[in-house]
Amino acid sequence: MCRMRRADRFFAVTFLCLVAGGPGSQPVRGAASPYLDLLRSELQRNLEVLKKEAVPPYFASYTVHDGRDIQIIAAFGGLQRSDDIRSRTGTVEVRVGDYTLDSTHPLRSGQSSAGPRPPSRVRLPLTDDDLPARAALWRVTDRAFKQAVEALTRVKTNVESTVKEENPAPDFSREEPQVHSAAPATATLDVKAWEQRLRRISAVFADDPLIFQGTAALSVEADTRYFVNTEGSAILTAQTSYQLFLQGMTKAADGMELPLYATYFARTPDGLPSESQLLADTREMTALLGRLRTAPLVDPYTGPAVLSGRASGVFFHEIFGHRIEGHRQKNVDDAQTFAKRVGQPILPSFLSVIFDPTEQKLGNQPLVGFYEFDDEGVKARRVPIVEAGVLKTFLLSRAPLTAFPRSNGHGRAQPGLAPVSRQSNLFVESSQKVPHDRLLAMLKDEARKQGKPFGLLFENIEGGFTFTGRTNPNAFNVLPNVVYRIYTDNRAPELVRGVDLIGTPLAAFGKIVATSDKVEIFNGMCGAESGSVPVSAVSPALLVSEVEVQKKAQSQETSPILPAPARK
Repeated sequence: MCRMRRADRFFAVTFLCLVAGGPGSQPVRGAASPYLDLLRSELQRNLEVLKKEAVPPYFASYTVHDGRDIQIIAAFGGLQRSDDIRSRTGTVEVRVGDYTLDSTHPLRSGQSSAGPRPPSRVRLPLTDDDLPARAALWRVTDRAFKQAVEALTRVKTNVESTVKEENPAPDFSREEPQVHSAAPATATLDVKAWEQRLRRISAVFADDPLIFQGTAALSVEADTRYFVNTEGSAILTAQTSYQLFLQGMTKAADGMELPLYATYFARTPDGLPSESQLLADTREMTALLGRLRTAPLVDPYTGPAVLSGRASGVFFHEIFGHRIEGHRQKNVDDAQTFAKRVGQPILPSFLSVIFDPTEQKLGNQPLVGFYEFDDEGVKARRVPIVEAGVLKTFLLSRAPLTAFPRSNGHGRAQPGLAPVSRQSNLFVESSQKVPHDRLLAMLKDEARKQGKPFGLLFENIEGGFTFTGRTNPNAFNVLPNVVYRIYTDNRAPELVRGVDLIGTPLAAFGKIVATSDKVEIFNGMCGAESGSVPVSAVSPALLVSEVEVQKKAQSQETSPILPAPARK
């Protein structure tokens, strides 16, 4: 299962944003870095010995994440947490065999195959002294090599004892080495001032005694990534992000939990909203929670709907984006929805889809799927996936496909996990655009044509998930939290609650009728085989001729018997 969530690392539905280019992180290509040199020399020392073995490695890499993480959380006016944590974690990959068949080749047995094997990980000392770091890397490199040799034996046996692969492709692509260096990431924050600010902001939630969670949180992450490999790559990148989250949750009389969220991203603390703006947003969220509490519950429904730009971004991320990730096209357990559709129409002809991790922002808003080099050391690039409805290629890591032998810079992973092909910044572009008011009028027309008294407007969204495997229904579930009925007569839009947007991908694509002329951004975290990675989805609002909604899961716990304490 793949899941996209809003970017919030503190709460049950979590989202994290890692945005590049913090203070003092302008790139200096080829500039010296003592720690990068240490990694390069230790890798070379170890490989000089290992290449004399009977089964020598043909490739190895070291990745080190050196991070500082500041977290401050306040709830209902009280400080809950304030941490400042340093960490340095290394990941070692060793491959034996060759580019065509190596120790990472998936094992097939019966009707299933094993997924990517986790690389070897090690916690590194925070000092830059040579010997402690080298000692840690030496031990884990030795272990990784032995495991790779054992794995290659199993791979060769498995290949001989299973049916021939339908579209065999090499296990690893040949890529040009990259050399790049930036200044290490830094973060500046007046912690005491922010502790007091978050307390004041979160105190607004206490104005409503029926709000059961009311939190304001700030996360600051400064991550310096070092990457070296035996092909000659030596890369230092720096990422700094400031992420502020508001979360409120109330409960309807029938027990349904009703959460709302607001998320803000910046590359410097000055880029975050002012306290006055945050207070106003929190008051608005509190008022909307009160309205949701008494909003009518929607019954299961099929009919026309408009998805806002944010909802459409999640819609495309879930039902389309995961199905064009390259590694799924060679996984025998995956449904491979589009594996044989290159050069064929798969979307309406007025839609195009591009993934571009090189875009840092849209207007003044950062895009969290930005990066300069992916987690395999391949330079990021713009990749048009669909042009005028026609599928052109897939998102590719260094696990190539038969028709696509090179990576296009989308090998991504959470630190410590093995990279696979993943999404970055998704852009939906349309040549059939109308103003938003016209799109709502078209929604009413479509509802009348279908004999429906209303259509639905999905205004806001908290995330979604999808299944892409052959053993599960290939369905998606998008999780809206602000939905309106748009009536065909002159009644005002009606706020409703308790709906999930569900469906199957191929059926959903053919029902997109038109789009608005303005786009919105959804920034968040996508969780899949290689962990959680930051992604963005940029899309106009969509008019869909038919959607299906089901009732949202509902808590059976009643509202509190005891009254909330009164503010003094």
